[in-house]
Amino acid sequence: MAVTLIDPSGLPQVGVYRQVSVATGSKLIHVAGQVAWDADGTTVGVGDLAAQVERCYLNVATALAAAGAGFEDVVKLTVHVVDWRPERMPELLDGIGRAAATLGSTPLAPASLFGIVALDVPEHLVEVEATAVLD
Repeated sequence: MAVTLIDPSGLPQVGVYRQVSVATGSKLIHVAGQVAWDADGTTVGVGDLAAQVERCYLNVATALAAAGAGFEDVVKLTVHVVDWRPERMPELLDGIGRAAATLGSTPLAPASLFGIVALDVPEHLVEVEATAVLD
């Protein structure tokens, strides 16, 4: 099976991994967990969960587009939120709604939500990863 690794423009170049891997055949797409970084690696929305969720989803969309896919091709989303509490759900949904408005589509793939202690840097409140499939 051939695998192509992609670091899309518009996302930070991390160096220790690629943002997207595409396996041909069934064309399964795995998007690395996206945090609230802009293309320069600057954190967006410090202290604002909704703003960070929005940026994460937009980064996932950028990664999917680089692989020729979109949210309509996503088969699984995984969301990790620092210090998750159920009362934070409106903030999470607000961020997803903002991203959906920008993208013109609502991400409806099956999803898992995990509350975690911390992410890679203290300013990051959320990380979103995706798996997509193309014919």
